[in-house]
Amino acid sequence: MDTSPRHADSVAGRTLDQELLLVKEAIALVAAGGSPRVVVGGLQFGEALIEPARALAEQAGVRIVPLWMPDDAGADIAVERIADA
Repeated sequence: MDTSPRHADSVAGRTLDQELLLVKEAIALVAAGGSPRVVVGGLQFGEALIEPARALAEQAGVRIVPLWMPDDAGADIAVERIADA
């Protein structure tokens, strides 16, 4: 098993990419009307994904809501339709 810093960086990078893909798919589902709300939970990098997710959601016409974990343990991300006013 490779425990080098480079390996750890590549694993973290792949995990971050995979989590961003999950958030993008949730945004697409809600934007397409497939669901009014989707929660992507169990994210290791949820806090780091909030700003990129917010930009993607805005482009798609939906919003994200960070669901903060207790004790600053990160965040899950909810994707919601924007209610018609």
